[in-house]
Amino acid sequence: MKPRPDTAPLLWLGLVLSIALAISFLLPVTPNDYWWYLRLGRDTLAAGAILQVDTFTFTRAGTPVAYHSWGAAVLFWLVYKLGGLSLTVFLRGLLVALAYTLVWLTARRLGAGRVGAAAALLLAVLASSNNWSLRPQLLAYPFFALALFILYKWQTGEERFTTKDTKEHKGKPTNFAAKFFRPGQNVVYWLPLLSLVWVNLHGSFVMLILLTGAALVFGPGDRRPLALAAAGVLLATLVNPRGVEAWTYVVNSLTVPSSQLFSAEWLPPVNDHWQMNLFFLWLLAFPLLAAFSPRKLSLLEWAWFLGFGFLALWGERYVIWFVFILTVFTAVKFAEWEKKYMGDPKPGLPLLNRTLSLVFVLLTLALLPGVRDAWWPDAPKATENTPIAATEWLAARPELPGPLWSEIGFSSYLEFVLPERPTWIDTRFEVFPVEQWQVYKDITEANYNWQTLLDETGANLLMVSALTQPDLLSALDESQAWCELYRDEVAVLYQRCGGGE
Repeated sequence: MKPRPDTAPLLWLGLVLSIALAISFLLPVTPNDYWWYLRLGRDTLAAGAILQVDTFTFTRAGTPVAYHSWGAAVLFWLVYKLGGLSLTVFLRGLLVALAYTLVWLTARRLGAGRVGAAAALLLAVLASSNNWSLRPQLLAYPFFALALFILYKWQTGEERFTTKDTKEHKGKPTNFAAKFFRPGQNVVYWLPLLSLVWVNLHGSFVMLILLTGAALVFGPGDRRPLALAAAGVLLATLVNPRGVEAWTYVVNSLTVPSSQLFSAEWLPPVNDHWQMNLFFLWLLAFPLLAAFSPRKLSLLEWAWFLGFGFLALWGERYVIWFVFILTVFTAVKFAEWEKKYMGDPKPGLPLLNRTLSLVFVLLTLALLPGVRDAWWPDAPKATENTPIAATEWLAARPELPGPLWSEIGFSSYLEFVLPERPTWIDTRFEVFPVEQWQVYKDITEANYNWQTLLDETGANLLMVSALTQPDLLSALDESQAWCELYRDEVAVLYQRCGGGE
């Protein structure tokens, strides 16, 4: 009789994925980048071409804009058009589940135990869940995790191919084709395809180059097929509507002053949320784990750890890439201890384990927006800090004089839902000069000259956030120059007293 397969790890995986999916489905959709990406996707399909100039604001209208993540914008719009926020949030859960499952598979393939792999994965889910906003970078997570899986599969050297196992031929391919296209090494030739898709979704395609480049220099696998794959990865980055300018976009993103000065995600991470508490505790504990674990890091793993660890401490937006790598390292380092103190795992009941794992995952579908409202009287809202009611009120009053000045997250939503009201500024940090961002910051914080600065914008209508702009709200309520038109728990609308005439 064949021994029963060990399916208990699937049960552990199902438990962790159910937690990840529950968080993903319950996380509200914040305005920030998401809504203007819907507008971009809709306009791109309508025009049959990628937009080249700004059409969202009245301050930058007609100026050149590089929309690198056009593919993600089109995908987001199609998903939203097909199924609204319910399908959109489901897509987020699917991407999250796929990315973390691939990380788990990598750790398991390297020998991580069922408990160690599940525990490290759960820690990763909790520590990086603040990076699951609906934005193009989310689409890149499974690509990174798959690339990590492929490169580990390559470097283990388990599938090296030789045509003959004789003394004179051992390890020597018999022809030129076999030299570069060894059947067991073909897995690395998926990397250029990942690059081709990734480069049209998000500027983080450079992460694939960092992973592959480090493997080429420090990895223990056969470098010939990987070198060919790495060349394909680089060439694939040019297969996009902007060609080599994709690299210009990356360089500009890393150097544009507006992003570096005013966008929190480009700044070093700080210990101000529970996710970051977990991340920093994990980072501090890992050296002890690395020192005492029987399983030591390889040269390539040290290169990945130091390189991506540096990026994670340089900017908050890079933390999740490092977490994926750290998850594999942590899970594998516990393997020997788990085997020593917990013994050989028992396979359990395969059918029961598979069924329970599937049930855990499927039960989370009840938490999707539009589904949870049917059984949960006080279900969390699908959106957060999104001026839905205020925008509907404003849309019904086109006679109100503009221009409109609004909170940047509100601008994203307005640009999608109410495009006939161009905004003054939005969340595209690289589009607007430092001076404009400084003016926005001074107005938001109601600094001493806020009224003068607001007058200089030419705005006659204001849409202010009750959540993110309390100082400005207080100043406006005391001002004689602005009259309140509308108020709810999310947004407050003001008009210049006298109608702006």
